[in-house]
Amino acid sequence: SMSSAAPHGVVTRGAAVRGLASVDAMGRAYVRAGHRWDTALCQERATSLSLAKRVGHPLVPSGHTYWWTVMIAEWAAELARWRALAAGSSRCDNESTMAHAVDSLDTAREAAERHAWRDAYDAYAAAVVERLAPDDLEKFAHAAWWTGRLDQAIGLRERSYAGFTAAGDKIRAARLALMLYWDEHGRGAFAVARGWFATAERLLEGEPESAVHAGLALSRAVQALFTAGDVPRAIDNFDRSYALAERFGDRDTQALAMVGKGRALAMSGDVEAGLALLDEATAAAVSGDLQPFSTGLVYCITIGACQDLGDYRRAAEWTEAANRWCDRLDVSGFPGACRIHRAEVLRLRGDWPQAEQQAIAACEELHDFDRRITAGGFYEIAEIRRRRGDFALAEEAYAKANELGRDPQPGLALLRLAEGKIDAAVAGITRALEELQLPLSRLRALPAQVEIALAAADLKSARSATRELESIVDAYKLGTERAPAFDATVHFALGRIALAEGDADAAGRDLRKARDEWQRIGAPYEAAQARALLGVAFRRQGDEHAATIELDAALSVFQRLGARVDEERAKEFLGRLEARRTFLFTDIVDSTKLLATLGDEKWKRLLARHDELVREQIVASGGEVIKTTGDGFFASFDNAKGSLEAAVAIQRTLAAEIVAPDVRIGVHTGGAFRTDSDDYGGEGVHLAARVGAAARSGEILVSLGTVDGVASAFRLSEPRAEELKGFDEPVEVVSVDWR
Repeated sequence: SMSSAAPHGVVTRGAAVRGLASVDAMGRAYVRAGHRWDTALCQERATSLSLAKRVGHPLVPSGHTYWWTVMIAEWAAELARWRALAAGSSRCDNESTMAHAVDSLDTAREAAERHAWRDAYDAYAAAVVERLAPDDLEKFAHAAWWTGRLDQAIGLRERSYAGFTAAGDKIRAARLALMLYWDEHGRGAFAVARGWFATAERLLEGEPESAVHAGLALSRAVQALFTAGDVPRAIDNFDRSYALAERFGDRDTQALAMVGKGRALAMSGDVEAGLALLDEATAAAVSGDLQPFSTGLVYCITIGACQDLGDYRRAAEWTEAANRWCDRLDVSGFPGACRIHRAEVLRLRGDWPQAEQQAIAACEELHDFDRRITAGGFYEIAEIRRRRGDFALAEEAYAKANELGRDPQPGLALLRLAEGKIDAAVAGITRALEELQLPLSRLRALPAQVEIALAAADLKSARSATRELESIVDAYKLGTERAPAFDATVHFALGRIALAEGDADAAGRDLRKARDEWQRIGAPYEAAQARALLGVAFRRQGDEHAATIELDAALSVFQRLGARVDEERAKEFLGRLEARRTFLFTDIVDSTKLLATLGDEKWKRLLARHDELVREQIVASGGEVIKTTGDGFFASFDNAKGSLEAAVAIQRTLAAEIVAPDVRIGVHTGGAFRTDSDDYGGEGVHLAARVGAAARSGEILVSLGTVDGVASAFRLSEPRAEELKGFDEPVEVVSVDWR
């Protein structure tokens, strides 16, 4: 026996090392011969070691009595004694060491039962892993998982799986295989995950139905829903999982099947039925009836579904409940996911510093724990930084999200737009929408497409995106009403388009609705964006007082939030900051001669047709007509590309007319101040006017700096220097070939 080999007195280090090897070999022999031991022999050995009172429950319930407990405890104690001696200790007491080992396991099991995972981990860590039975290995793995040690948890679950397999316990081995499937899937090892899933299927094939079969059906449902996008197949498997779990009394799998089916129903458009199931499952989580893993997963799925459906009120309520639960757990993992949901709510409510702090903490906690959730955390960080105007830091966070498997769109496309890289923004959002199939996924990207298309002077694409956005929102109503956030998003998009089309009255109606909806939701940034554009609409209606009220209110919010880009734009609209815009001037060549030749009536008809065509092309390209100048136009654009597209369209449209005047056009990008009368003044405007005056008949003349970044889209002449009135130095200009 091991006890007869126990060393007493002082031993040499060499003897201790040899003893360790001997006991190790003896232990392996015990494992090989363990099943042939009988209970009576183990009882006798336990009594002789005064351990009978310390062991009272088996480590391997399926057919192995408590002899296994005694054998493992004795073996672990003997190894511990020899290891201590090999390290230089001189004496070790057999009975106390073994008693400590058994006590440690009892402590670990008790801590695991009450979900005190850190205590359980520490107690299990004091044991010799190689000597733990499969049940204890599984509990040790849970403790490692909940304390953020994913690699160790996987290793322990693999050991537990091997133990159950060696014991011929296919059901428990399959349960471990499913756990390992989700572990590997979560960290992005998809091939390994598929291997474990196939193992679980093989083990359960031909076995009597059990709660583990319910878990297998649940896994198939999740695969169908989130990987294949096959909602009907997902719902069938959720139903099978629920029925099996109910039959075998597995409340955790029941709740997960219920919340999964709720998500699937909501995705398919049956929103009310889906939300009812989500609420029911989440109420079970709140009540404390579920295990911690199931509780956390139910919370995550419910909150994600509510956000997808635009029901931010319900999402916020469940997020608060989830965070109270997370805060009670002294663990890692799910608290990281809870923090990300909390960050999303805080960002919406306008507490950006706290939102960023929560998201960063979440990513630090999660690490590789679940790549998808961690990627979502980095995307949230990027969104906050983009809104704040920290473009370089935002790009870093988008890149990290992308590295972890989360598409950085539409946020990255909006970042490119904010940087003035319109072509890159268009390419990014176009690619993203080509790859998105599910309606709710497309809904998240469509508002960005509207904004980017308008910046690119592509009204057709903006209108198309808005029509699709509106149809999806109407397909996912909460009862008979649109979700407030979705309704606000639709009206904001419609208001943007109406402004671009020059319909200030329609823009005002839609932007008021957007502003009011976002205010009711409690989303200050989105409400301020709507107010800023509403101010522009009021100004175009001639109501400067109302415009100033809205713009001032928007400016105040942007300043409080630290939204620098939006703050600057609001100041530009209020005339408190120089704006950088692209200005376009048109002018009819030899208008006096035409008037004399045609006479008043024909001239008026010709001029009216000219004005109609020029105005249409300016608006269609995303420009704003600032004013007419007798026989010409002064227009403003957000970017050079739109202005040059408008100039080319004007010349081509007039050339297609049977009778039309020759027009010259000048374009320049520069700084200017917005005046109270919705006009612009400053050097940029004066230079654009002088460039227009220097253009020849039928020419589009552009300052050289204006074509930087957009030159590849147009055919340009070689640069030439022009002496412009009022400017000391010659200005480099190029001509655009529009024919």
